[in-house]
Amino acid sequence: MFLVDANIFLEILLRQNKKEDCKKFLNNNIGKLNITDFSLHSIGVILFKYGKEDIFEKFVDDVIPEINLLSLPMRLYNEVVNIKKDLNLDFDDAYQYSVAKYNGLKVITKGGRSKCKM
Repeated sequence: MFLVDANIFLEILLRQNKKEDCKKFLNNNIGKLNITDFSLHSIGVILFKYGKEDIFEKFVDDVIPEINLLSLPMRLYNEVVNIKKDLNLDFDDAYQYSVAKYNGLKVITKGGRSKCKM
């Protein structure tokens, strides 16, 4: 089971260099994919910034129903701070790491490598 970072989806949605690798990973792992609420919001912020609201709408309609949307329970938000301190991560990565750890998932980012070792 995987926690897919926003950059995997943005690689495809913004038609960047590794879009085919990212598509292949997603297609090969249907049923094993999860995304955080934070990543979904980040995708929205970036697509809106580039005037691509229609792509965000299509993403929400087509992709979100096929993957699990996860968030961190409120009682674990202090853990994000501890992970930031322990692993020297920014908020985004510490949040992703916390959600992945809580749910027993591997974080996937561009290139299919784990962003954080657990």
